[in-house]
Amino acid sequence: MRAAVLNAKADGKLDLRDDVDTVGPGPDEVLIRVRATGVCHSDLSVIDGRLPTSDDALVVGHEGAGEVLAVGDRVHTVRPGEHVVINWIPSCGRCPECRNNEAHLCMSFMADLFGKPRFRVAGQPAFGMAGTGTWAERLVVPWQAAIPIPDDLPFVHAALFSCGISTGVGAVLNTAQVRPGSSVAVIGLGGVGLSVVQGARIAGATTIVGVDPLPAKHAVARQLGATSVTAPADLPAVRDEVTGGRGFDYVFEAVGRADAIRQAWEMTRRGGDVIVVGAGAPDDLVGISAYELLFASRNIRPSVYGGCDLNRDLPRLLELYRSGALDLDSLISARIRFDDLNDAVAALQRGDVLRQIVVFD
Repeated sequence: MRAAVLNAKADGKLDLRDDVDTVGPGPDEVLIRVRATGVCHSDLSVIDGRLPTSDDALVVGHEGAGEVLAVGDRVHTVRPGEHVVINWIPSCGRCPECRNNEAHLCMSFMADLFGKPRFRVAGQPAFGMAGTGTWAERLVVPWQAAIPIPDDLPFVHAALFSCGISTGVGAVLNTAQVRPGSSVAVIGLGGVGLSVVQGARIAGATTIVGVDPLPAKHAVARQLGATSVTAPADLPAVRDEVTGGRGFDYVFEAVGRADAIRQAWEMTRRGGDVIVVGAGAPDDLVGISAYELLFASRNIRPSVYGGCDLNRDLPRLLELYRSGALDLDSLISARIRFDDLNDAVAALQRGDVLRQIVVFD
């Protein structure tokens, strides 16, 4: 089968191969035919080395949807032929985090990230990004990572619920719990940041400022609910104009860089919330002194996967989609072929795209 493989010495270039096989499925696992998969900024961060990963061969991709081909003997939650969204943070339902309604913090399957080969490339073991590897025609995941969806949901839309929509909208509704009438700024208007904009609109925020250096993204942000847009350098002036200098109630950082988190901190009012959504590098340190941490009295809140438990949150997100409150088509820059993946990564590096969706035929 075809898969996009990253090798340790590949210098950021994907090897688009056709000699890749899956490992399994075992008794508690599901074999999925991937029908659509997104090109997410986190994928780029793995490819360029900003996010740590295995030194072994890696099948990239973590945002996807597809069709169940086979299930293990102990799997009773899905059946062959069923359509599913791939959940890259599956939850066990038994650990203290799951019992505390924090399924997004479950670590039960995290050993799969670096410890369990999901593929074989030319006969040699290879891993899947985030324990998945959606840039492949087929993959194997624990049954907890295969979330059933209605058959009439287009795969290109379903893939977005696997990461971008869940992370962005979830950050608003689950992590921040934005209150109606609030003021919000969103730094970074990629697929996740624009999902945050939509979440803020759905939550009833009355001031929503989209922030990105690329003017081409500003029009989309307005279309999806931003009340104003600006470049990062001009954000202090916009803050003063729309909040009277007080600062925003919530600032979402959807870039994954320390300088963007620092700006989010400075733009937030005293007592307000900085929500860190972007996945940053381990050595990219945020500079906030102990003095200002106390006396500015702002809250820094990380939002892993938007605080989502897809078993709980996907029905609500689908309801928002079906009602028209979530605009997914505006997030999709292009529908591309598998052979276009290296070009898609280059476009993401330039920053001139939102979500590109690979459609497997």
